[in-house]
Amino acid sequence: MDWLAPWCAEHLGAEPAAVLFERRSLSAVTGLRLADGREVVVKAREDEGRASACVTTQARLAEQGFPCPRPLTPVIAADGVAVHAEEFRPGGAPLAGDTPDVAVRCAEVFARLMTELTGVTVPPPLPNPRWARWDHADPGLWPSIGFLDGRDQSVVPAYVVETATRARKRLLAAELPCVLGHADFEAQNLRWRDGEIRSVDDWDSLAWQPEATLAGAACGAFAGVSPPTPAPIESSAAFLTAYEDLRGRRFTAEEREIAWAASLWPAAHNARWEALHGDRPVCGDAVRDQAAERLRRANA
Repeated sequence: MDWLAPWCAEHLGAEPAAVLFERRSLSAVTGLRLADGREVVVKAREDEGRASACVTTQARLAEQGFPCPRPLTPVIAADGVAVHAEEFRPGGAPLAGDTPDVAVRCAEVFARLMTELTGVTVPPPLPNPRWARWDHADPGLWPSIGFLDGRDQSVVPAYVVETATRARKRLLAAELPCVLGHADFEAQNLRWRDGEIRSVDDWDSLAWQPEATLAGAACGAFAGVSPPTPAPIESSAAFLTAYEDLRGRRFTAEEREIAWAASLWPAAHNARWEALHGDRPVCGDAVRDQAAERLRRANA
């Protein structure tokens, strides 16, 4: 990342003096202490045309007082990737557990997030994140992801493929309006301190999908740290009920079914990832154990 020091000098007014942390996944995230003493985070990722909407939304929420890092720059192209800087918001830790009471606490945060997003207007951040892209127009079951598609697909268990097929068919059958929402509402992206939410992170994961699918994905993923694993079914049910209570509106029967179908798609994506990488099937085992009941609730 030879571009990083001059980028910071130009857009933040100071060069890096120390690296606080580095993380590499689908994006490169670097915590820096600048020469003037400020501590910032610089994020760089492939520009699929969605980054600007995500950062604009994050900035609006931070201005409204929502607990998330405040962007310090807009999205700026550098070395062929989309880059922005945000404040370093340290402290807090993921909330341990996947019980119904933990589900309710997480649902409270998600309901607040979705309520505040209703006042934000940006171009839809499309395409949706890869693990939530059940609405893709690519050929076949899965969205086209080159580094996964080139692997031996026969190692993906048949029950994972069947689960994804049935869940996606149910999701595509619905005709519901799309809204902004966070599509990676996992424990690793939620940091708590003294019993209160400290920060919601990973705003690159905004999506443009029906509210019920966003809540459904969150009800399945809220307890996932590493590797991401679906919550118990009773905890997902508690999440959905609490979310509806806090939003002041009951989902229709169709929306409830869609929520349960959406709770399976990221899990199936992660189970496929495990199989294609030869990882221990932690998420895959959960899909095997829970798919029948979640599909039943989804009417899929």
